[in-house]
Amino acid sequence: MNFPIRTIQPGDYPGLLRHCDDLPDKMYVRGMLPPNDQIFLTVVGTRKNTNYGKEVCRELISALRGLPVVIVSGLAYGIDSIAHETALEYGLKTIAVPGSGLADEEIYPAAHVDLAHRILKAGGALLSPFEETVMGNKWTFPKRNRIMAGMAKATLVIESTVKSGTLITAKHATEFNRDVFAVPGGIFSSVSAGPHFLIRLGATPITGGEDLIDALGFELSAVEEGALDSILSELSDEERRVVAILDHPMPREELVEKLGMSVAEASALISLLELKGIIEESLGEIRLDGKYRESLQ
Repeated sequence: MNFPIRTIQPGDYPGLLRHCDDLPDKMYVRGMLPPNDQIFLTVVGTRKNTNYGKEVCRELISALRGLPVVIVSGLAYGIDSIAHETALEYGLKTIAVPGSGLADEEIYPAAHVDLAHRILKAGGALLSPFEETVMGNKWTFPKRNRIMAGMAKATLVIESTVKSGTLITAKHATEFNRDVFAVPGGIFSSVSAGPHFLIRLGATPITGGEDLIDALGFELSAVEEGALDSILSELSDEERRVVAILDHPMPREELVEKLGMSVAEASALISLLELKGIIEESLGEIRLDGKYRESLQ
C-alpha cells in the first residue's frame, strides 16, 4: 500500500493533542489526519465485549452520521475494532492508535492489518508515538492510551471492567480536562462495572444517540439535516429514479409498471429504499417518507 510512514512534530499533532503537556517530541503517522476543526471522539472498551456492547457501540456511532466527528480508537479486539468498523460503515473519518509501530509487520493485533488498510483507504489515519518496528507490549499500551485521551474532546467508555486499560484512558481524559462519557449496562455484568464506576465519579451517562449528540454540543436538528444529506448523496441512479416517479403516492403495481423492470427487480429496489427509511408502504400505496419528501423532490 502506498501509505508511507511520516514523522510529525508537536505543531502538527491532531485534535487537541497539540495543547497537552508531557507528550513525545515526535510521532508517526500513516494516511491523512482529519482537519482540527472536526470534533474528535475517543471510543474505548473491553476486548471481550458482549452483544449488548457491540450493538450500543454501533447505535451510538451511527447516530453521528453526517456530523464533523472523527472516531479515535486503538485498533484492538472488541469495542475498538467495532468503533472503527462502524465509523467506516457510516462515512465517519477514523484514526487508529495501535499500541505498536505502524509497519504492517508490527501493527497490533496482526489480525487487524486489513482493518488498518481500510481505514487508510477511506481517508483516515494510523498514529503512533513509537518507531515503526516497535512491537506491542505491556509498556506501549498505557502510553498510547494517553495519546488517545489527549487528542479528543471526549472519551466514551463502552463496557469495561474496573481494572483495565480502558479506565486508564478515562483517567487520562480527566487529567487533560476532557469530558468522559460512559454507557450504563446490566448490574450483573462485569463489563458494566467500569462505566458504572465512572458514572459514580461524575462521568456523563450516555443512554442513546441523542444523549451523545447533545453531550458533544450538537443541535439535534443539525444532526438530522446532516444525516439526511449523507443518505441522499449515496442514492444510486435507480433509487433516484424511484424517488422521481413517486411525486405522489401510488400502488405498488403502478410503480413497478412505471419503472419498466421485472417484478423481482423492482421489488428488491423498493425493499432497499424501505430499509433505508426513504419510502413507506401503507394502505395499499407507496409514498416518500415525510422527512425526505421536500428534499428529494
